[in-house]
Amino acid sequence: MRVKTTLDKFTDTNSSVYQLHFPIPIDIANQFIEGDQRRVICTINDRVKISSGLMPFKEYWYILVNQELQKKLQLEIGDSVTLDLARDESKYGMEMPVEFETVLNQDKLASEYFHLLTPGKQRNLIYIVSKVKNTDSRINKALAIIDHLLETSGKLDFKQLNVRIKEYNQRGKLK
Repeated sequence: MRVKTTLDKFTDTNSSVYQLHFPIPIDIANQFIEGDQRRVICTINDRVKISSGLMPFKEYWYILVNQELQKKLQLEIGDSVTLDLARDESKYGMEMPVEFETVLNQDKLASEYFHLLTPGKQRNLIYIVSKVKNTDSRINKALAIIDHLLETSGKLDFKQLNVRIKEYNQRGKLK
């Protein structure tokens, strides 16, 4: 579904984080919401495709926009955009990197721990792996996540995880 909207910014919040967004009218958002499922694939100005969740606000729903995406699209607050929205039918609400899926398939216990996490935490870990372009770096991040899940019996501690990822990144540089 094609939607015309603008880049907007929340003004009634003290936080400087997560203020940029694309407002989506309620009647359009409702077409993509089914129970707890609110994930969409959003193509912005026929240029950039993102996985996102529709989030409720007072009189509309919205899709969050980070500063990196704003800069990539060269958008200013108030600029018009065209969004192509489609329901995200993927298993995790975003594409699973092959490297992460392969590592998970090789360790049954780590896979169980991963699948016991909330969908949001699963997506967070998937994002950590997928945001890097280099295959070796994605493998290192996937291995670090698996080690962390095994070490903590499936309890996610992002501070500890970041330390583990740095250790794995260093191992990769020592080769």
